Amino acid sequence: MAMGRQGDRQGDLMVTWSEMPRSPGHVFYDRLQQVLVGAGFDGFVEDACRADYARTMGAPSVPPGRYFRMHMVGYFEGIDSERGIEWRCSDSLSLREFLRLETTDRVPDHSWMSKTRGRLPHEVHERVFGWVLALIAERGLVRGERIGVDASTLEANAALRAIVRHDTGEGYRAMLQRMAEESGIATPTAEDLIRLDRKRRGKRLSNEEWVSRTDPEARIARMKDGTTHLAYKPEHAVDLDTGAVVAAEVHAADEGDTTTIIGTLDAAQRNLTSVGAAPSSADPVECVADKGYHARALLKDLDGGPWRARIAEPQRRGVSRWHGDEEARRAVYNNRGRLRSEVGKQAMRQRAELVERSFAHILDRGGLRRTWLRGRENVHKRYLIHVAGHNLGLLMRLLIGAGTPKEAVARGWCLLVLLPTHDGGADKAILMVLATHSDMPDLILFRMSFDRKPG
Repeated sequence: MAMGRQGDRQGDLMVTWSEMPRSPGHVFYDRLQQVLVGAGFDGFVEDACRADYARTMGAPSVPPGRYFRMHMVGYFEGIDSERGIEWRCSDSLSLREFLRLETTDRVPDHSWMSKTRGRLPHEVHERVFGWVLALIAERGLVRGERIGVDASTLEANAALRAIVRHDTGEGYRAMLQRMAEESGIATPTAEDLIRLDRKRRGKRLSNEEWVSRTDPEARIARMKDGTTHLAYKPEHAVDLDTGAVVAAEVHAADEGDTTTIIGTLDAAQRNLTSVGAAPSSADPVECVADKGYHARALLKDLDGGPWRARIAEPQRRGVSRWHGDEEARRAVYNNRGRLRSEVGKQAMRQRAELVERSFAHILDRGGLRRTWLRGRENVHKRYLIHVAGHNLGLLMRLLIGAGTPKEAVARGWCLLVLLPTHDGGADKAILMVLATHSDMPDLILFRMSFDRKPG
């Protein structure tokens, strides 16, 4: 065989359809496409977004279903930025098929994603999240009997060095320079400012005194790894029987758990009602949370309502004094009795496993531990579609046994086949390695023939 040589590349003037490159398909995205198209996803989002587009003015926009699919790709591929999502979709023929692009269509760029997110209201993103929740509820993935609640941290797209004081508007570095000049340093260097900042008394960063100039809604908070950043606080309500996230709220990072849980439970109640699993006072749903949510006022509010509290109680020294508040006493003792039962202990174990797993999938593996957007509502829009991708992953795991594209490729089996043969009086053997994964047919990956030794 003669060797081919690479010459200068010249663009073709005309290419037929049969000569265009096409993807053999990805088993995960092909199956997910069947689910979305079969359930009428594109028609649903177009009806939901129709009021936010002009009827006759201007050229037709990119279909909104493509916008939501690209954000789902961000979750499945673990991409945090919209520029990265655009590059990944442009680089993959299988993702072009998933976005339902024509042969000559270009992948929408990141600026189009930003403009579309700004055009579509928050309610549309909530409706898409609810549509996915109803889709997985039809497959039995939402039971609504035990709901676990927990919160994490999400780093904002703002730096601490850009914060300013509420009262004077003075920046942090300008404050250090002023303090250095007052201490006798005429022209302080960067090392002098760092040394002064490290040694000064009463050093603290308070959200009452400081605010970010680039993202005023971000709050100074301590992250899960112990560092301090401007951040937001995502909070999940997770079905402890299936792992589905029934509510995903984004709160201010400086709000306490006992304050934000009410809003998260209200969102969970609305979503459960939409899928036919509404909690009620006659048939309450268990609310399982850790000791950070334990408070007398909260337990009083939940007692006798649609939520039956199983909230871990922190260890306290001394005797509790109720000062005549019998409702709080009854609520705390009822919660303590439910915690000590075997059902309560099992529910706490399930909460520690499934709720923390949802944060690991969405924030860490899903690439959303740090956001590149600004504004709490803006961040929440993308976060809802990210969590919708997580719920679709649960459905895919039920259908094909894999919840992510990488897992779908990695799953499978490998079989070693040794076939003895007899060729021309000599004993030989053929070794073949067969492998398969998901819905793909068997593939012969390796074949070798060798002589067998007597005996």
